[in-house]
Amino acid sequence: MDYEFGEEGNQLRSLLRELIHERMPPGFLGAFTDDPEDLAITQRFCKELAARGLLTLSWPEEFGGQAGSLWDQTVVREEMWAHHEPRGAQYMGLNWVGPSIMEFGTEHQKAVHLPPIAAGERIWCQGFSEPDAGSDLFALSTRAIPEGDGWRISGQKIWTSYAEMAGYCFLAARVPETGDEPGGITIFLIPMDREGIEVRPIRSMLGRHHLNECFFDNVWASADEILGGVGGGSKVIRRTLSYERVGIARYARCDRLLSLLSRSLEGTWDTLPPALRTRWNKALIKVRTARLLAYRCVAAQVRGDATSNTLASVARVAVTQCDQEVAETLMQVLGHRTLEGAGADAPFYGAMEDHWRYAQASTVAAGAIEVQRETVARSVLGRASGSRAS
Repeated sequence: MDYEFGEEGNQLRSLLRELIHERMPPGFLGAFTDDPEDLAITQRFCKELAARGLLTLSWPEEFGGQAGSLWDQTVVREEMWAHHEPRGAQYMGLNWVGPSIMEFGTEHQKAVHLPPIAAGERIWCQGFSEPDAGSDLFALSTRAIPEGDGWRISGQKIWTSYAEMAGYCFLAARVPETGDEPGGITIFLIPMDREGIEVRPIRSMLGRHHLNECFFDNVWASADEILGGVGGGSKVIRRTLSYERVGIARYARCDRLLSLLSRSLEGTWDTLPPALRTRWNKALIKVRTARLLAYRCVAAQVRGDATSNTLASVARVAVTQCDQEVAETLMQVLGHRTLEGAGADAPFYGAMEDHWRYAQASTVAAGAIEVQRETVARSVLGRASGSRAS
């Protein structure tokens, strides 16, 4: 497999870097700070990307895209995440909500939801995790009870990123089995301003907006707000998570920060203890390995290979581990300087400290690392069993 992006890919990467440099202020660390201007900056940037045809580059033209390849979209993912995601919360709609609606949605759902995502105008949140379920989505207890020609949803979600700013929620709930319907987990596409929804921010070291509790009290949902059919949520969730797990190119930020660290120490690199220099090299090797595993998954998705879900979990394990390894390496090399809030190098040190804080949650977000390993194990053991049986 040739993983070179070619001249067009390199030109796209250069264009994105130029736009980010021109539009993002020095020291930009993402949209989710206490300064509302940071969110406004990302919203404006998304609309500019949309106007240039760069926001949904790989989407089909009929849905507002440019019919580019998944490799083109990989370049976009890498450059966005490497530079602290200047698309803000939009990446959720772009990376996996939109593709999931394309795959499982009705024509009505595609017409309602895809154009606003492609225009950079609609933010989504994900209603999966619950207080007593965590990464075990199939243990969720939020219920959707049939009523007339629709449903009433009641329950609680937790750790819901961006719920304060989101216009819609990609909500998982359990429906009862009836004589006409199979029951089981079902996905609802619910507007966040609907009566009965309450959002409570959870303050954390990640800052405002990232984490919230969401309460659903007898919330109405119509039948045409179900994605993938009643009881079809398990299939939708598995596919959705495979999009999400390679949609965040964590390795790209790790690679960039290691490079920035090396350049910042130019002239003094040789004065570092040999153990730290060795750790930097090992961290870089892990980053490049994680990148290649992510590329294997993208290649499988391009082929339509059924193993792409498993490969997404393999890549996720490697990426989240290198995320934390790089964070610890940066902290060990720079020490107290990462906590300095002033001076000419403050943006650089701020990026290092920001990465360390977010890396602490990387092995839990989007499915705990133990869940990813179990997914891989089940797949491998299943194939091995089938091979012996034949």
